[in-house]
Amino acid sequence: MNFIKFILTILGLIFGVMLVFWVLGFVFSMVWYLLWIGILGGIAYGGWKLFRKLEDKTLGTGKAGEIDGIRDIHMSWDEYQRKYLRK
Repeated sequence: MNFIKFILTILGLIFGVMLVFWVLGFVFSMVWYLLWIGILGGIAYGGWKLFRKLEDKTLGTGKAGEIDGIRDIHMSWDEYQRKYLRK
């Protein structure tokens, strides 16, 4: 009877250690993926902020969807192209 208890104890220890390693591997892999997602998200956010900064500098600040407000409605195509598209 003692021999069977000894074998079961050894098997329990082996499977327990395997379970601990599996849990640690899972946690470390999730941390690794979150790190890469954070790096890619930071790059995307920085690119978006740079894009918005350059766009606001080029088009000027104003309401979304408008180039320069209501006063630009009466511009001809040549004036519009010279003012906005050649920058």
